Amino acid sequence: MNEVIVSMDNICKSFPGVKALDHVKFELRSGEVMALLGENGAGKSTLMKILSGVYTRDEGRMEIFGKEYGDLTPKLAQEAGVAIIHQELNMCKHLSVSENMFLGREKCKGIVLSNAEMDAEAARILGELKIDINPKQTVGDLPVSKQQMVEIAKALSTNARILIMDEPTSALTAKEIDDLFRIIKDLKSKGCGIVYISHRLEELAHIVDRVTIMRDGQYITSMNFKDTTMDEIIAGMVGREIKEKFPRVSCKVGKKIFEVKNLNAGKMVRDINFSLYEGEIVGFAGLMGAGRTETTKPIKQDELCGALQSVIKCLKENRRENDLTDSESRQREGERNVWRLSAKMV
Repeated sequence: MNEVIVSMDNICKSFPGVKALDHVKFELRSGEVMALLGENGAGKSTLMKILSGVYTRDEGRMEIFGKEYGDLTPKLAQEAGVAIIHQELNMCKHLSVSENMFLGREKCKGIVLSNAEMDAEAARILGELKIDINPKQTVGDLPVSKQQMVEIAKALSTNARILIMDEPTSALTAKEIDDLFRIIKDLKSKGCGIVYISHRLEELAHIVDRVTIMRDGQYITSMNFKDTTMDEIIAGMVGREIKEKFPRVSCKVGKKIFEVKNLNAGKMVRDINFSLYEGEIVGFAGLMGAGRTETTKPIKQDELCGALQSVIKCLKENRRENDLTDSESRQREGERNVWRLSAKMV
């Protein structure tokens, strides 16, 4: 415990026109949770992609468990004991949970896939993690939060001793976040080193031992979490003291341009009312499953918008599969969702 298992020094990485990493150093010890923090574009994910073999570095030294490595590939990184859970899920939606978990390292009997063996092993891993998912279920049929848990189980199925979690709670419910923290604490007790990347700073107090801060592609500082304050962490991330985290700003509001009254849709949305004025942003807040997406779906249906299609545009939750201009995907979505609506829209 507490031995240095990852040491990265003077790591540099450039993309066309951008120096993503500028002589960055990073250290991870066994049995600890290291929070890797910084604003968007600080270089956190790029650094971890180098450690996991997704990217190659331009300069610098890298040691894993005391062994120096040159350029890693994902396969070499996995063999070295490194696993990464990416911010964007990397799942094959048409395959089952167990097939995704063992993708690239399938269990076979001769030349035939041993699905029964993979299902049983996947069920064992999911059971140990107390994740209630059928290993035979198709991943594409699972909600995003469940797919995230499958990604975690997949990473742990490789017996990784270094686990990188990039924004792992972004799509999880409060209960699922508690389950994730339980898993992290269990892995930590077994000597795993965990790199935790998150913008949700309130989570750090529950699981983090040390903090490394990056800014504009550069290493800023490392410290014990218990020896610092949240204000010091934020100041390190942004490069200045933040005196007011949520400053009040005045907003000149124009005329009312959109109004929804008594909106009912499906089994979840009941008697929703809201208005939108020129020059303002209306936010819908709530936990996963509260009905935010379900509330906006009826407004986005083509048959409801009619003449408003020219002024109402939709940026969908699943933008990888359903973009702004894909009319075919909009049609598929419309066919999947039959709405019973009673609403007055102005």
